[in-house]
Amino acid sequence: MSSALSTPAPPRPPRRSGPRRGTADPGTLRLRGSRVRVLYLALAPYFLVFAVFSAIPILFTMFLAFTDWRGIGAWNVVGLENFSYLLRDPLFWKALTNTLILWAMSTIPCLTLATLVALGLNSAVRFSTVYRVAYLVPNITSLVAMGILFSSIFSSNFGIANALLNAVGLDSVRWLQTEWGIKIAISTLSCWSFVGYNALIILAGLQSLDKQVYEAAQLDGAGAVRTFFSITVPMLRPIILFITVMSTIGSLQSFTESQVMTSSLSGSSASAGGVGNSGLTMVLYFYSVAFQENRYGYGAAIAWGVMIVVIIFTIINWFATRERAR
Repeated sequence: MSSALSTPAPPRPPRRSGPRRGTADPGTLRLRGSRVRVLYLALAPYFLVFAVFSAIPILFTMFLAFTDWRGIGAWNVVGLENFSYLLRDPLFWKALTNTLILWAMSTIPCLTLATLVALGLNSAVRFSTVYRVAYLVPNITSLVAMGILFSSIFSSNFGIANALLNAVGLDSVRWLQTEWGIKIAISTLSCWSFVGYNALIILAGLQSLDKQVYEAAQLDGAGAVRTFFSITVPMLRPIILFITVMSTIGSLQSFTESQVMTSSLSGSSASAGGVGNSGLTMVLYFYSVAFQENRYGYGAAIAWGVMIVVIIFTIINWFATRERAR
């Protein structure tokens, strides 16, 4: 009778003396926890500043929007009365219309000039750094000082703009006393301030484009104009859309240009914005109501209206950007 030979089982690996899989060493946990606390401690100043200067004022503004507080006195809660009046306020809709018109009059020429300046800087061989600094100077100059300067340029009596018109045989224009004259003056100031900044962003995009694409276009016989519209503009589309979105947000919150160039002796919101409120923007209207008439409750409602308009236009630009990317 034969017996089956049983194969011996392989020896088990020695058991490791340490923490099980999935568990960490207590010393490692303490070290990791200390690192996390250091990181949170480093981030704490930002969140503290954000809470003091952004989060708390936003919540306080929301509370004010439901009251009729005038800076002193009782806090009378009026519910949605301020928002209901905001939808029926003709000055708010006038300010919104002016803001959109100023956005179109400043953003489109600014983007066009910035593209031309960027193309010139990209082709410059000598003193390119000097030109870049020179074009960036308007963006870092005080808007208040530039507003006073442009008020003198568009002055009805001694302005440079009228002097140039008279030099070519045209009559003088009362820029700051007419509806479209005020819009032209404000949009010119806004365009002049941001042409250099946008040009440097477009210049950075131009210098990152692949040169082999242009060499292939030259071999195919494409001219400068065809190359620009068929190669440069499509490849710069993300940068152009970024500038458009940022210009839209900035224009919808414009204040300094209109306030300086249309300031009047009267502190009433009805007289803010120049002749016929033609230079009245949404933020200027908010400033006049809240800080000149001391109607803080209704001013807070205007501020929330401005924020909603900015969010709507930002979403529109975001969808346009997404469709372009597809």
